[in-house]
Amino acid sequence: MHMFNPPHPGEVLRDYLESFSVSDAARHLGVTRASLSRILNSRAGISAEMALRLSDALGTSPELWIGLQTQYDLWQASKKRRKKLPRLNAA
Repeated sequence: MHMFNPPHPGEVLRDYLESFSVSDAARHLGVTRASLSRILNSRAGISAEMALRLSDALGTSPELWIGLQTQYDLWQASKKRRKKLPRLNAA
């Protein structure tokens, strides 16, 4: 799979919530304004619990949010310097 620089899921969530205030959306989701704001500002990721809340509130699948988060995390990890490991071969 060829990956490109995927958006943080908070950027996608901003589009879904554009007509709602952060406070109203947070209240509806049952989370603090600060925790929702961290996601929307790409400073926190979307947990499995948040993916379920978003799924209920927005009519999306939880897999959408988990998938966006995983793509973002993999891309970020692939950009960091790391020691390349040799392939593990069975004896």
